[in-house]
Amino acid sequence: MHRTRWWGVAIAVAAFAAASWTQDKGPAPNFTLPTATGGTIELAKLHGKVVVVNFWATWCGPCRSEIPGMQEVYEKYKSKGLEIIGVSLDQKGWDVINPFVKRMNISYPVVLGNNQVAESYGHIDAIPATFIVGKKGEVLQHHVGYMSKEEFEQAVKAAL
Repeated sequence: MHRTRWWGVAIAVAAFAAASWTQDKGPAPNFTLPTATGGTIELAKLHGKVVVVNFWATWCGPCRSEIPGMQEVYEKYKSKGLEIIGVSLDQKGWDVINPFVKRMNISYPVVLGNNQVAESYGHIDAIPATFIVGKKGEVLQHHVGYMSKEEFEQAVKAAL
């Protein structure tokens, strides 16, 4: 029941979430999540990079709209120490994620998230939800709702 209620809130709020960055401080919750190829990604192993943790789903309209801009920013700044981890919250798993990633030409890592990881970030009442993690592993800021490529790039540049 809890899972169903959370998804219902996420769907209802995502379309209406006010877009703004919120400043945070404190360590980013670590996670180890599976990739489509059978490997895993652990956030703590990316220490020393600016890491964007983006919670999204294939059925989320605002998520689909912001991904092309995130992809462009990733290509522009990955050589400067940027990493993006797309944390999909799709309950249907890789059957829906893989075709979507291919269709959208997403080259940054995508992992399959779960409620435990989403809840560990505490601020997720809608998706997309984006957290910028600094080079020392601290959450610098988070953003709930759609963001333009320009907003995203500005936040990434400030963190790098």
